[in-house]
Amino acid sequence: MTVHPFIEAEKQAGHSVKRACELLKVSRAAFYARRASTPGPRAVQDAELTEQITTVHARSNGTYGAPRSHAVLKREGTSCGRRRIARLMRAAGLAGRHRRRRHRTTIPDPHPATRPDLVLRDFRPDPTAVGTRWCGDITYIPTDEGWLYLATVIDIASRRVVGWATADHPRTELVADALRAACHQCRPAGSVIFHSVRAIHQP
Repeated sequence: MTVHPFIEAEKQAGHSVKRACELLKVSRAAFYARRASTPGPRAVQDAELTEQITTVHARSNGTYGAPRSHAVLKREGTSCGRRRIARLMRAAGLAGRHRRRRHRTTIPDPHPATRPDLVLRDFRPDPTAVGTRWCGDITYIPTDEGWLYLATVIDIASRRVVGWATADHPRTELVADALRAACHQCRPAGSVIFHSVRAIHQP
Protein backbone atom coordinates (compact mmCIF):
# COMPACT_ATOMS: atom_id res chain seq x y z
CA MET A 1 0.00 0.00 0.00
CA THR A 2 1.40 3.43 -0.92
CA VAL A 3 1.97 5.98 1.81
CA HIS A 4 1.67 8.96 -0.51
CA PRO A 5 -2.01 9.64 0.40
CA PHE A 6 -1.01 9.86 4.05
CA ILE A 7 1.72 12.37 3.25
CA GLU A 8 -0.75 14.34 1.12
CA ALA A 9 -3.18 14.40 4.06
CA GLU A 10 -0.42 15.67 6.33
CA LYS A 11 0.43 18.37 3.81
CA GLN A 12 -3.21 19.47 3.57
CA ALA A 13 -3.31 19.65 7.36
CA GLY A 14 -0.38 22.05 7.30
CA HIS A 15 2.28 19.64 8.54
CA SER A 16 5.79 19.31 7.15
CA VAL A 17 6.11 17.12 4.06
CA LYS A 18 9.83 16.73 4.76
CA ARG A 19 9.21 15.42 8.27
CA ALA A 20 6.44 13.05 7.07
CA CYS A 21 8.71 11.64 4.35
CA GLU A 22 11.54 11.12 6.85
CA LEU A 23 9.25 9.29 9.30
CA LEU A 24 7.78 7.09 6.58
CA LYS A 25 11.15 6.61 4.85
CA VAL A 26 9.86 7.96 1.53
CA SER A 27 11.76 10.09 -0.98
CA ARG A 28 10.37 13.62 -1.17
CA ALA A 29 11.27 13.72 -4.87
CA ALA A 30 9.20 10.57 -5.50
CA PHE A 31 6.26 12.02 -3.57
CA TYR A 32 6.25 15.27 -5.54
CA ALA A 33 6.72 13.43 -8.87
CA ARG A 34 3.69 11.23 -8.14
CA ARG A 35 1.71 14.23 -6.95
CA ALA A 36 2.46 16.12 -10.20
CA SER A 37 1.30 13.17 -12.33
CA THR A 38 -2.00 12.80 -10.48
CA PRO A 39 -4.74 14.94 -12.07
CA GLY A 40 -6.38 17.42 -9.76
CA PRO A 41 -10.13 17.96 -9.35
CA ARG A 42 -10.17 20.66 -12.05
CA ALA A 43 -8.45 18.38 -14.57
CA VAL A 44 -10.92 15.59 -13.80
CA GLN A 45 -13.85 17.98 -14.29
CA ASP A 46 -12.36 19.19 -17.57
CA ALA A 47 -12.07 15.60 -18.80
CA GLU A 48 -15.69 14.85 -17.90
CA LEU A 49 -16.89 18.10 -19.49
CA THR A 50 -14.89 17.38 -22.64
CA GLU A 51 -16.73 14.05 -22.96
CA GLN A 52 -20.07 15.85 -22.69
CA ILE A 53 -19.01 18.47 -25.24
CA THR A 54 -17.85 15.75 -27.63
CA THR A 55 -21.24 14.03 -27.33
CA VAL A 56 -23.12 17.28 -28.04
CA HIS A 57 -20.81 18.05 -30.97
CA ALA A 58 -21.38 14.57 -32.44
CA ARG A 59 -25.16 14.87 -32.03
CA SER A 60 -25.07 18.09 -34.06
CA ASN A 61 -23.13 16.35 -36.86
CA GLY A 62 -20.14 18.52 -36.06
CA THR A 63 -21.96 21.82 -36.60
CA TYR A 64 -22.14 23.21 -33.06
CA GLY A 65 -19.45 25.58 -31.84
CA ALA A 66 -18.93 26.84 -28.28
CA PRO A 67 -22.07 29.08 -28.05
CA ARG A 68 -24.55 26.40 -29.10
CA SER A 69 -22.75 23.64 -27.19
CA HIS A 70 -22.91 25.85 -24.09
CA ALA A 71 -26.65 26.40 -24.60
CA VAL A 72 -27.31 22.65 -24.92
CA LEU A 73 -25.24 21.73 -21.85
CA LYS A 74 -26.92 24.47 -19.83
CA ARG A 75 -30.33 23.13 -20.89
CA GLU A 76 -29.25 19.65 -19.80
CA GLY A 77 -28.22 20.91 -16.36
CA THR A 78 -24.45 21.28 -16.72
CA SER A 79 -23.19 24.50 -15.18
CA CYS A 80 -20.09 25.86 -16.92
CA GLY A 81 -18.83 28.99 -18.61
CA ARG A 82 -18.85 29.50 -22.37
CA ARG A 83 -15.17 30.44 -22.41
CA ARG A 84 -14.31 27.22 -20.63
CA ILE A 85 -16.21 25.24 -23.26
CA ALA A 86 -14.40 27.14 -26.02
CA ARG A 87 -11.04 26.31 -24.39
CA LEU A 88 -11.87 22.62 -24.05
CA MET A 89 -13.16 22.44 -27.62
CA ARG A 90 -9.90 23.95 -28.91
CA ALA A 91 -7.91 21.45 -26.86
CA ALA A 92 -9.99 18.56 -28.21
CA GLY A 93 -9.75 19.81 -31.81
CA LEU A 94 -13.51 20.43 -32.07
CA ALA A 95 -14.97 23.34 -34.03
CA GLY A 96 -18.38 24.33 -35.31
CA ARG A 97 -19.26 24.99 -38.91
CA HIS A 98 -19.88 28.58 -39.91
CA ARG A 99 -22.46 29.32 -42.54
CA ARG A 100 -20.69 30.74 -45.53
CA ARG A 101 -21.56 34.38 -46.09
CA ARG A 102 -23.59 34.77 -49.24
CA HIS A 103 -21.53 36.24 -52.03
CA ARG A 104 -23.55 38.83 -53.93
CA THR A 105 -22.76 38.85 -57.62
CA THR A 106 -25.48 41.11 -59.00
CA ILE A 107 -27.45 44.17 -57.99
CA PRO A 108 -30.81 45.15 -59.48
CA ASP A 109 -30.76 47.95 -62.01
CA PRO A 110 -32.79 50.82 -60.47
CA HIS A 111 -33.61 52.19 -63.93
CA PRO A 112 -33.71 49.19 -66.27
CA ALA A 113 -34.41 49.63 -69.93
CA THR A 114 -37.81 48.26 -70.87
CA ARG A 115 -37.53 45.03 -72.82
CA PRO A 116 -40.50 42.87 -73.90
CA ASP A 117 -40.71 39.37 -72.43
CA LEU A 118 -40.57 37.42 -75.69
CA VAL A 119 -40.60 34.11 -73.84
CA LEU A 120 -43.84 35.09 -72.04
CA ARG A 121 -42.73 33.21 -68.91
CA ASP A 122 -43.17 29.93 -70.74
CA PHE A 123 -40.26 27.69 -69.78
CA ARG A 124 -41.88 24.36 -70.63
CA PRO A 125 -39.79 21.92 -72.69
CA ASP A 126 -40.86 21.60 -76.31
CA PRO A 127 -39.00 19.19 -78.62
CA THR A 128 -40.31 21.05 -81.66
CA ALA A 129 -38.79 24.38 -80.60
CA VAL A 130 -35.15 23.39 -80.00
CA GLY A 131 -32.73 26.17 -80.94
CA THR A 132 -35.27 28.99 -80.77
CA ARG A 133 -35.29 30.07 -77.11
CA TRP A 134 -32.35 30.19 -74.74
CA CYS A 135 -32.01 31.42 -71.18
CA GLY A 136 -28.99 32.02 -69.02
CA ASP A 137 -27.59 33.21 -65.74
CA ILE A 138 -24.36 33.59 -63.76
CA THR A 139 -23.44 31.62 -60.68
CA TYR A 140 -20.29 31.55 -58.56
CA ILE A 141 -18.11 28.79 -57.15
CA PRO A 142 -15.67 29.20 -54.20
CA THR A 143 -12.16 27.95 -54.94
CA ASP A 144 -8.80 28.10 -53.16
CA GLU A 145 -7.83 31.01 -55.41
CA GLY A 146 -11.05 33.01 -54.93
CA TRP A 147 -14.45 33.11 -56.61
CA LEU A 148 -14.90 31.49 -60.02
CA TYR A 149 -17.86 32.85 -62.01
CA LEU A 150 -19.78 30.56 -64.35
CA ALA A 151 -22.16 31.80 -67.04
CA THR A 152 -24.44 29.22 -68.66
CA VAL A 153 -26.78 29.21 -71.64
CA ILE A 154 -29.62 26.67 -71.60
CA ASP A 155 -31.93 25.71 -74.41
CA ILE A 156 -35.40 26.11 -72.89
CA ALA A 157 -36.93 23.51 -75.21
CA SER A 158 -34.50 20.71 -74.38
CA ARG A 159 -33.24 21.83 -70.93
CA ARG A 160 -29.73 21.22 -72.24
CA VAL A 161 -26.73 23.43 -71.49
CA VAL A 162 -25.63 24.58 -74.92
CA GLY A 163 -22.92 27.04 -73.91
CA TRP A 164 -20.92 28.14 -70.91
CA ALA A 165 -17.92 30.21 -69.90
CA THR A 166 -15.91 30.88 -66.74
CA ALA A 167 -13.91 33.87 -65.52
CA ASP A 168 -12.67 35.56 -62.36
CA HIS A 169 -15.26 38.34 -62.82
CA PRO A 170 -19.02 38.56 -63.54
CA ARG A 171 -18.81 41.30 -66.17
CA THR A 172 -20.71 41.46 -69.47
CA GLU A 173 -17.96 39.79 -71.49
CA LEU A 174 -18.43 36.61 -69.44
CA VAL A 175 -22.04 36.32 -70.67
CA ALA A 176 -20.95 37.21 -74.21
CA ASP A 177 -18.36 34.40 -74.12
CA ALA A 178 -21.05 31.93 -73.01
CA LEU A 179 -23.36 33.07 -75.85
CA ARG A 180 -20.56 32.77 -78.40
CA ALA A 181 -19.86 29.25 -77.13
CA ALA A 182 -23.55 28.36 -77.52
CA CYS A 183 -23.67 29.71 -81.06
CA HIS A 184 -20.51 27.83 -82.00
CA GLN A 185 -21.87 24.63 -80.47
CA CYS A 186 -25.42 24.75 -81.88
CA ARG A 187 -25.06 26.91 -85.00
CA PRO A 188 -28.78 27.93 -84.96
CA ALA A 189 -30.34 28.27 -88.41
CA GLY A 190 -32.53 31.25 -87.49
CA SER A 191 -33.04 33.89 -84.82
CA VAL A 192 -32.83 32.84 -81.17
CA ILE A 193 -34.51 34.59 -78.23
CA PHE A 194 -32.18 34.90 -75.23
CA HIS A 195 -33.91 35.40 -71.88
CA SER A 196 -32.00 36.53 -68.78
CA VAL A 197 -32.61 38.33 -65.48
CA ARG A 198 -32.53 42.12 -65.43
CA ALA A 199 -29.58 43.14 -63.30
CA ILE A 200 -26.29 45.00 -63.28
CA HIS A 201 -23.34 42.73 -62.59
CA GLN A 202 -20.83 44.03 -60.11
CA PRO A 203 -17.35 44.73 -61.52
